[in-house]
Amino acid sequence: MLSIETVLSRMQRGALVLLIAAGLCGATHAAMAQASSYPNKPIRILIGFPPGSGGETQLRLVGQKLTEAWGQPVVIEAKPGASGNIAAELLVKAPADGYTLLYFPAALVINPSLYPKVPYELSKDFSPIALLGSFPLVLVVNPTVPAKSVAELIALARSKPGALNYASIGNASPPHLAGELLNQLTGVHLTHVPYKGSAPAQADLIGGQVQLMFDTAVSAIPHVKSGRTRALAVTSKARSRLLPELPSLDEAGVKGYDVIGWGGVVAPVGVPMDIVIKLNTEINKALKQPDVAERLMGLGSEPGAMEPAAFARLIQDEAAKWKKLVVSTGAKLD
Repeated sequence: MLSIETVLSRMQRGALVLLIAAGLCGATHAAMAQASSYPNKPIRILIGFPPGSGGETQLRLVGQKLTEAWGQPVVIEAKPGASGNIAAELLVKAPADGYTLLYFPAALVINPSLYPKVPYELSKDFSPIALLGSFPLVLVVNPTVPAKSVAELIALARSKPGALNYASIGNASPPHLAGELLNQLTGVHLTHVPYKGSAPAQADLIGGQVQLMFDTAVSAIPHVKSGRTRALAVTSKARSRLLPELPSLDEAGVKGYDVIGWGGVVAPVGVPMDIVIKLNTEINKALKQPDVAERLMGLGSEPGAMEPAAFARLIQDEAAKWKKLVVSTGAKLD
């Protein structure tokens, strides 16, 4: 026969289980109710770059479609500084309710390898929502360079170690690291010359002060079309829809070469999954609309369409790739 104390103890445990279950059920219903009414007020999207950037234009295109679908304003707030770290910190401290989001560029996965300390942890502080777009860099050379292909350029670089200079938009920038990756995978020695932005780098490339450069398609294409520079390849693993006539570096013989820029949208960790899915569905729908897709392509970006889990894997994979490259090259910020 069970003692009175045992019976009471079992009754207490049973009551506790029922209370916990009721609490979880209530929380689930609350989350579902929150998601079903979302959004019922303006959504703001932080971006860590000045107004007028390509990322901001992407956000405005997609934000307008969200406003049309939901009837709520989407406000873009520029919080520039520290390669996006300032905006990321504001996002991390924001409520996890889906009303504060962040434009998340590739720079934010590179920053932890460059800064002594960043105000976020990639694996803990973000809820990935959707990829807006991705873009390769373009390998361009001055027309006086006697190389009409990647193979000829590598042969030339091997015959003159250190003699070929390549421009970038700054130390530890993706174009700088793109050149270092080419050095690593081919065993050549291209000399890096950092500039403060694409315009002065392009000017010296055109003028012949440097011989080659990795640049975005939107910056490079006008000079290629005018004959002031010559394009040899794109840096993505496969050919790009932006420049289908150009081979990728991997295709041109630099096996394993894969460098892309990209940008997406994330929320603070803890945002209800129903809201994440709702945002992902509507953003992907916007990206597939012809007017948005055409405008993004005009900006040099291939429209993205990823589920949240796939975007999360992209972030982690890119972080590991860039960390390895930064460590192996010893790249430092200006």
